[in-house]
Parts: sequence; structure tokens; C-alpha cells
Amino acid sequence: MRDAYHEELDSIGDGLVEMARLVGSAIGRATTAMLDADLKLAESVIEADQKVDQLQHDLEARAIALLARQQPVATDLRIVVTSLRMSADLERSGDLAQHVAKLARLRFPERAVPNDLHATILEMGQLAQRLMAKAAEVIITKDVDLALQLEQDDDEMDLLHRTLFQHLIDDRWKHGIETAVDVTLLGRYYERYADHAVAVAKRVVYLVTGEHADDLQQDIQPVTGVEGA
Repeated sequence: MRDAYHEELDSIGDGLVEMARLVGSAIGRATTAMLDADLKLAESVIEADQKVDQLQHDLEARAIALLARQQPVATDLRIVVTSLRMSADLERSGDLAQHVAKLARLRFPERAVPNDLHATILEMGQLAQRLMAKAAEVIITKDVDLALQLEQDDDEMDLLHRTLFQHLIDDRWKHGIETAVDVTLLGRYYERYADHAVAVAKRVVYLVTGEHADDLQQDIQPVTGVEGA
């Protein structure tokens, strides 16, 4: 019975990893669809979000069943409750990737992003995908140091987000109000996506240590090299 119980706990973790990988792929493909005005790719991202939603529903059902049957305490209870919260973050990340794809579909056959902002949006999309890949690694490895580094990595997304706004408020902006709204929304989607990746990592910190990441963050120094790795 205990072996089956722990296998079920492990399966919840596996489900979280699969969700993270799916939403990571989704944000990358949604970015490509938007920058290339690829309607077929955008539609595939939109449709694929159903699988992420189903995974979350299945994970929630398994977690609730475990709570009812096993009445876990201490660390096991923390695993179940924290996993439920992580699944919500991951599901929302999938929704944000879908929003990017829906904007690509809305503006097709035109591109939502003007040429002079392509590089910035591409960088935001690639960074979002890297952050989620790292969040997936954190779920697998339970590496607290790596988890805490995600918040530092997220600073780069915040900088890119500010760069977009600098373009929008520049007197030389010539792309009109509709494009300004599109770019504003895109910036928000990527910024919030990154926040959810960071939230997942922070929840792993709590799962492993029983302490909140913000309480530990001040003790973590930036990694400047690989010495001692």
C-alpha cells in the first residue's frame, strides 16, 4: 500500500514536469507563430492548450484522492498541496502562451509586431521558454539553489518589458494605437509567464525546505562561474 502511495506521489510530480514541458514548448511556438504570421502554427498552439488543461484536471483529481484516502501529514502533505498550486501556475502559463497565439491569429495575415521590435519580442519568447525549462528541471531535481536563481533570471525579462515601454512612449513611435495595444499586451503576457515560472520554482523551495523562497533568497549569492560545480 505504501509503495502504491509513493508511486502516486511520484506520478503527480511527473505530471507537473509534463505540464511544464508542454507550456514551455507552447510559448516558443506561439512566439514563432506571431513573428512569422503563421496561422497554422497559432491554431495548433491554441488547440494544444486543451491537453494542459486536462493534465491539470487529472493532477487535481489524483491529489484530492490522495488527500481523502491517505490523509498525508508533514512532508507528504506539503508535496500534495504545493503540487496543486504549481499545477495552477503551469495552467495559467499555458493560457498566456495561448493568448500570444490568439493575437497572432487575430492579426493574420498581418504581423502584430513591427519589424523594429521583432528582436525584443523574440528574445522575450526565448527567455520565457528557458525559464520554464529551468522550472521543469527544478521540479525534477528539487535543486533549491537553482530554484532561487530563477528570480534573478527573471530580472532580464523585466528589463525587456521596460524596453518595450520605452519604444511605446518614444515620440518617434509611428505604428499607431492598435499596434501599441498589441505590443503592450504581448509584453504583459511574457512578463506574467515568467512570473509563473518563478512561482513554480519558489514553490519547489517551500516543498523541499518548508521555508518560503523570499526568506532564503538573501542568503543566495549570484553565480558568476562554474568553479566548484
